[in-house]
Amino acid sequence: MAQSAATPAGKPAHPALPGALAVLTVVSGFLDAVSYLGLGHVFTANMTGNVVIIGFAAVGTPGFSVTGSLVSLAAFLAGSVCAGRVEQYHRDSPQHIWVRTVLTTEALLLAAATAAAFASGPTDLLIALVALAMGLRNGTVRKLAVPDLTTTVLTLTLTGLASESSLAGGTNPRAGRRLLAVAAMLVGAAAGAVLVNHHGLGWPMLISTVLVGGVAIGYRDRH
Repeated sequence: MAQSAATPAGKPAHPALPGALAVLTVVSGFLDAVSYLGLGHVFTANMTGNVVIIGFAAVGTPGFSVTGSLVSLAAFLAGSVCAGRVEQYHRDSPQHIWVRTVLTTEALLLAAATAAAFASGPTDLLIALVALAMGLRNGTVRKLAVPDLTTTVLTLTLTGLASESSLAGGTNPRAGRRLLAVAAMLVGAAAGAVLVNHHGLGWPMLISTVLVGGVAIGYRDRH
């Protein structure tokens, strides 16, 4: 039987956590649509993509921005530093307090980004706010260490799905969770793309903010 994931302090992940992370994965799909389709081919959660884009832009490839990607990368790293500090501060607190603190902060940052999107459209400020929120979340999710639910990238999830499948001689561990993560990202990206293409940046940002805020309000330890 697989062991429950635990925080660095040795606290087991609560049963409510995977569901919360699945909703956040949907939000990541929305935000990827906003950033890549609406902010000039910039990623605010996928830093591998940003490093590649910086390489493209550095050699003059049309349609890619060094500035936007650098802003996103710097803000993401700042958010990740904040995640480490928040985890240290809440090391002796119940897990739900730590998680809700992070989610509330993410929702507030996304709310500010939503206001910027409705007021000004694509700006470096909007990129920075979303990337800061995503760095905070990524740093926290990394410390929570729930298998196959990183909420922002699927490379390792898809690798595990294939390499540990029955076709590869494996036992398909956590196949349902892995498929859920892929489906959540796909649904969020598709819905986000429709909204960006037809209604601009503000509405997908607003929906993302509401979803994260709802998770922050509703998340509870379940014993």
